[in-house]
Amino acid sequence: MEAMDDHETTSGGKDEAKPIMVILMGAPGSGKSTFCDLVMRLSTRRPWVRICQDTIGNGKAGTKNQCLTGAASALKEGKSVFIDRCNLDREQRADFVKLVGPEVEKHAVALDLPAKLCISRSVKRTGHEGNLQGGKAAAVVNRMLQKKELPKLNEGYARITVCQDEKDIQAAINTYSALGPSDKLPPGFFGQKNSDAKVQLGIMKFLKKKDPPGCSDPVTNVSPENIQSHTTKEKDSNQVLESCEELKKASVGSSISFENAPTLAFPSISTADFHFNLDKASDIIVEKVEEYVNKLGNARLVLVDLSQNSKILSLVRAKAAEMNIDSKKFFTFAGNITKLYSEGGLHCNVIANATNWRLKPGGGGVNAAIFSAAGPALETATKARAGSLSSGKAVVVPLPSSSPLFSREGVTRVIHVLGPNMNPQRPNCLNNDYDKGCKILRETYSSLFDAFASIVRAQGEPCNFEKEFKGEVQLDQGSRNSDQKVKREAVCEADMNKKYKSFVKELGPNVGSSGDGNTDGQTRKAWGGWAQALYDTAMHPERHKNIIEMSDDVVVLNDLYPKAQKHLIVLARVEGLDRLADVQKEHMSLLKTMHSVGLKWAEKFLSENNSLIFRLGYHSVPSMRQLHLHVISQDFDSNHLKNKKHWNSFNSPFFRDSVDVIDEVSQYGKAILKDENILSMELRCHRCQSAHPNIPRLKAHISSCQASFPAFLLQNGRLVFLEGIDANH
Repeated sequence: MEAMDDHETTSGGKDEAKPIMVILMGAPGSGKSTFCDLVMRLSTRRPWVRICQDTIGNGKAGTKNQCLTGAASALKEGKSVFIDRCNLDREQRADFVKLVGPEVEKHAVALDLPAKLCISRSVKRTGHEGNLQGGKAAAVVNRMLQKKELPKLNEGYARITVCQDEKDIQAAINTYSALGPSDKLPPGFFGQKNSDAKVQLGIMKFLKKKDPPGCSDPVTNVSPENIQSHTTKEKDSNQVLESCEELKKASVGSSISFENAPTLAFPSISTADFHFNLDKASDIIVEKVEEYVNKLGNARLVLVDLSQNSKILSLVRAKAAEMNIDSKKFFTFAGNITKLYSEGGLHCNVIANATNWRLKPGGGGVNAAIFSAAGPALETATKARAGSLSSGKAVVVPLPSSSPLFSREGVTRVIHVLGPNMNPQRPNCLNNDYDKGCKILRETYSSLFDAFASIVRAQGEPCNFEKEFKGEVQLDQGSRNSDQKVKREAVCEADMNKKYKSFVKELGPNVGSSGDGNTDGQTRKAWGGWAQALYDTAMHPERHKNIIEMSDDVVVLNDLYPKAQKHLIVLARVEGLDRLADVQKEHMSLLKTMHSVGLKWAEKFLSENNSLIFRLGYHSVPSMRQLHLHVISQDFDSNHLKNKKHWNSFNSPFFRDSVDVIDEVSQYGKAILKDENILSMELRCHRCQSAHPNIPRLKAHISSCQASFPAFLLQNGRLVFLEGIDANH
């Protein structure tokens, strides 16, 4: 048995891949500098240099010739280069393409975002490196876009990527930031949805239209004369801007946009008409958000209130920060819940309604506002679901496309919820019984978030807001189709329950039980039922089946949904080690034990099938509680490997090799973790790194691919195989 040593590169030779010159193309405000900064910050294995004409002259604006000289110098040193200029027409790009010969790969990345978005960003930014901001930016961007020519391969590029929305941009960032010194990208033209697309409208063509503002675009009725002062005209506008700034802070280090994430906007339940204590309510909101936020994948939860000075928003923000809740997945927003998109630029495909027990319009507050904004369609659709609602419960109502909330705001579903009442003027008052009230409020939020989770699963994550908003997804038309949708969602929910019950049955009768003591119960609240299965197995292996090895330190079991021919899990039997982020230097001995046990099982499997190759590692952000090491064969021949997230969780930097984790914890006291956004990377063969459009195509390819593994996997014992076997063939 031996670990793989240095071998061939992905291209089959011993030389490192060529440096890359990436010529960025896009109008001011399209995000070119942000693109460079994110790739350079996330990239750990390939050196990048940004060449920007706005700063090339000792931090000040320079010339094109200075950019050419700087790029040539960096490439000569073996570094890869971003050319951060607008490069909107072929002539502007030509000198850079001619700058180098075949010893450098030439790529183009076109950030082809809507003109309105670029103009809005440029107008309101401050401190720009090239001083292109304020009112003058609108006319400049408009003029530049008239010259736009998308790049073509015959200009001399090996690879062109066209990004037409923020999701495309994030995918490109993931692709370039993951490149190692020996990695190569496949050549070709990627990403353009419509090769015959006309130049986007400049500012003069949409001045007379109301521009639905996004978080990055809070300006409406734009004109060159009033564009600088517009955002400070009214108090409401200021509130929108402040909320958008909060959204931006939540986006740092993750994605550039919020437009495509499934999002639930919900009000603070029971604290308005029902007079529930704000401090107690905020505790429960944060508690339940913490429990659910990581179970929702890339979906987001947004607490909404009308006033920027809202006390409940302030309390929840402070408490969520204390609990270190991911601000990309949960944040607060000041605005009208029925106008989040049109007035605040916040895309929410689902909103919650704090309703009454009769599920009727009226009563004031959020309930009256939502029924009024949605029109008669919501009342009709609600009647088809239920005639009344009990405290602590929720009901999902799909919105017909005829509803103004659907057509104007992009809301596809309303979730009605009913919380506890402390107002003696309203029905079913609890007479200040906060023991019962807190219990019901917890049930209410659980019902709400469970309902949202079922919607996300039924739609297939990530939900595409733009498709739903534009009507490209067929939503429910009338009560008959709505009933069919509810049935589909129920089937999906039942499917998940079957999987969980199957896992429980396999492992034993005590999975999901309350456990021993209050501390355990509190921890369970943070992870939920399904995510507790491995914890239960580690703490009480004697109660469970499917255990293939047990000691004082670890438990070993086969993965119930293996992603390869051989896939097992080595579980740590230590309280408080829920995930890799919890590991510290004091756990070094345990990490080495887990690696040793995993290596032993790999050897056993290899003695039975010497053609297998194994990798041992951890997920940066696990979906299940309790530190566990994956021992997985590299054939990935499994019916349970079904989607991009499955593949990338084992074949991207998100998967941290055990040997690297041990080295990092030994040196730095903690492991280096990668963000979950990396799971959205394009599908690439783990051997030759070729790109594939879907899982079936990828599986067909890897079943016969005989290319060498990437160079970084061939080092430091990251791959394990039987001695004497050529693992590359």
